[in-house]
Amino acid sequence: QPIQSFEHDIETPHGVLHVTMRGVPKGNRPVILTYHDIGLNHKSCFNTLFNYEDMQEITQHFAVVHVDAPGQQEGAPPFPSGYQYPTMDELAEMLPSVMTQLKVNSVIGIGVGAGAYILTRFALNNPTLVEGLVLINIDPCAEGWIDWAASKLSGWTSNLVDIVMAHHFSTDELTENQELIQTYRLHIAQDINQDNLALFCGSYQYRRDLEIERPIVGLNEDTVNTLTCPALLVVGDTSPAVEAVVECNSRLNPTKTTLLKMADCGGLPQVVQPGKLAEAFKYFCVAPPTLSSGTRVLLNSNRLPVHFCVGVKNTLAPSFFCLVCFSFLSRTV
Repeated sequence: QPIQSFEHDIETPHGVLHVTMRGVPKGNRPVILTYHDIGLNHKSCFNTLFNYEDMQEITQHFAVVHVDAPGQQEGAPPFPSGYQYPTMDELAEMLPSVMTQLKVNSVIGIGVGAGAYILTRFALNNPTLVEGLVLINIDPCAEGWIDWAASKLSGWTSNLVDIVMAHHFSTDELTENQELIQTYRLHIAQDINQDNLALFCGSYQYRRDLEIERPIVGLNEDTVNTLTCPALLVVGDTSPAVEAVVECNSRLNPTKTTLLKMADCGGLPQVVQPGKLAEAFKYFCVAPPTLSSGTRVLLNSNRLPVHFCVGVKNTLAPSFFCLVCFSFLSRTV
């Protein structure tokens, strides 16, 4: 039976957010909440992943809330002249209103790029609302002065599509994967309101450093500013975001963080390798608190190795959904 989707325009302290909800919250289970990157919306960022068979299996058991950043959804009207776009911090502050309106108690977040930054800021501000994060291409740092100057010198608005493409794809990927590149270039140029996109890009450009630091076990775990929920960091091995993701990993609690570098994959792992990412997400949901080894796994096979997630027994076939062990599914409905 197809899962029904409902679109909502939700008032928040910093403006209206367009969200799409698939399914209904089930008991006290968390809801999967997604947030897309610049140049994309929830459909172009996540449809390939969520249409994949393994993810559809997962979403039979969880409601999903897709958030579109202000003005980035399909058919979004232009903002009025002089409109002040929310900062990245303010975009994160809009999410509790979404949860309240939709009667969501807690979430497992999946964010890409700017969306990963927003979800991380949200989790830092509201640790009790977030049970886990899958962060693809996250950059925890403020934009560097050289990067800022280069974008200004190249002409921020006139070359907006090129700048966004360079954010998503490596130089090699831009020249080698022509079909994918053409699809996303046309989408960014034609399907997203360009003035609205420039505002979202500007907000991401002027983001603050997340100011997270790795805790020292037994010393400052309760006082240091870092994520308290389990986190799965994901990046393609040829992505422009590799260094940023590695930097983020170095700042997080190694007992709660896993870095997943995906082989033969560039800047959009959720599009290019949806099967491997869905499998990783499945393991992440099986027992996220046991992701305690900080294991670095380079995926280059068709199935995830069982040791990807500490606590998953060798007797569990990777294709088995682990309903018995599924920590979130064990909750009362």
